[in-house]
Amino acid sequence: MSATAWTTVCPFERLVPERGVAALVEGTQVAVYRLADDRVLAVQQRDPYSGANVLSRGIVGSVGETPTITSPMYKQVWDLTTGECLDPSGKEPEALRTFEVAVEDGTVLVRV
Repeated sequence: MSATAWTTVCPFERLVPERGVAALVEGTQVAVYRLADDRVLAVQQRDPYSGANVLSRGIVGSVGETPTITSPMYKQVWDLTTGECLDPSGKEPEALRTFEVAVEDGTVLVRV
């Protein structure tokens, strides 16, 4: 599969608002989130601080209008749209890799 191909993740209705799910997309572990406003965003599944693949189990929230994910491990906070670390909790900030997401005909697609 080419690096520009879209990969089907799941039906949109199977995503619970403000919860994450893990998906394997072209060998890359991805955390996919459906927000309360039905936007779907995706970032890397690997927490850069702990090394564990746990970000799909993080806490979805917001800082102002910015949707965020908080790691379940050491509680760092990232912007889900850009991957920028907003609160490194006393460590050097590390950004998350973000991925393109599309919803077509009720199906969630991700491109790495």
